[in-house]
Amino acid sequence: MRIKLNVLTLALLLCACLHGFATHAELLVKKQRFDLAEFNTFAGKTIKQVAIGYESYGTLNADKSNVVLITHYFSANSHAAGKYALDDAQAGYWDAIIGPGKAIDTDKYFVISIDSLANLNAFDPNTITTGPASIDPDTGKPYGLNFPVVTIRDFVISQKLLLESLGISSLHAVVGASMGSLQALDWAAAYPSWVPRMISVIGSGQTDAWTTSLLERWAMPIRLDKNWQGGDYYAYIAPQEGLVESMMAITLDALTPTFINQVGQSPEVQHSPLQTQPLHDINASFAIVDWLRERATLRVKHMDANHLLYLVRANQLFIAGYHQNLAAGMQRVTAKTLFLPASSDLLLRPYLAEEAHATLKQQGKDTELIYLDGIYGHLVGVSNIAQQADTIRQFLAN
Repeated sequence: MRIKLNVLTLALLLCACLHGFATHAELLVKKQRFDLAEFNTFAGKTIKQVAIGYESYGTLNADKSNVVLITHYFSANSHAAGKYALDDAQAGYWDAIIGPGKAIDTDKYFVISIDSLANLNAFDPNTITTGPASIDPDTGKPYGLNFPVVTIRDFVISQKLLLESLGISSLHAVVGASMGSLQALDWAAAYPSWVPRMISVIGSGQTDAWTTSLLERWAMPIRLDKNWQGGDYYAYIAPQEGLVESMMAITLDALTPTFINQVGQSPEVQHSPLQTQPLHDINASFAIVDWLRERATLRVKHMDANHLLYLVRANQLFIAGYHQNLAAGMQRVTAKTLFLPASSDLLLRPYLAEEAHATLKQQGKDTELIYLDGIYGHLVGVSNIAQQADTIRQFLAN
């Protein structure tokens, strides 16, 4: 059956896919702040005066043994569940599975999520992060590209420092989607005594040559924008056109031909190879391209172009355990692991999770892999995560 979608429905659906479906949230949350005088990166650089935002849901028990860490995806922040105010239009992106009585039950677990370094949403008032747009205390100016390269391991280390500041010395589980899944698996490899359970959603064990090349396409529109100026644009005009083009590419890669073609067939878009304006004007855009651009333009309001470049590089540099090969990096994992790839994923393709799962299985580890289904591709791991709610609940309980 062909789905008929009007423009409003399409906008709501894409927003839901990219930010989580709005539900009747039972949680009210607030952003909290953690500060470090300095942070030493995996590559051996020092960042001064680091600030990191976080949110928590539920109550920490007496022996601090009920902590579930949620690690967020590329374009998200730590707003994983709940709302900041009752009239918020959207709840956190995984509100479908985090909350009282839900799969990640906040009546049982203390759930915490933490903003990444160089978070993409650098200008969002509900994001607290240190990255290229931050002020370098040594110069009084934004870092720009003088900010050190950061890795997924750096995100993990910063999270561990925050948890330790709260008196936490172990986790019940770590759970993450997409870029968050990379962090979750590296947690299990880097700090095995902390992690008895790990769930990787739409994830990977390492970034292979194909995925590295795909990610580079996200960076190039920014570098080619005349306003980028080698990353030194903070006193001038930001490279918003390049950032919009990058977000268009990210959106397209995260979805599927099935979904995009349904959009194209809608009455509001009416895609045709012989659309009149593109036929007569080389500068005219097809309606489906305009649809993508409009949505990307809305998304970049609080984003920073340099931050996107740093997140691309962090993802490109990923291999769980940070050894020369995946098998060596995973050798220290003692957690039981659950991989939930999306069968329609064209971004972090299922073979990447299958490789990580197979590596652990060959090493005699307790690991399971179950596929998520749906037409939304990579975004199934956000929008359709509730289809495996019972699996996640049982995994955390055992």
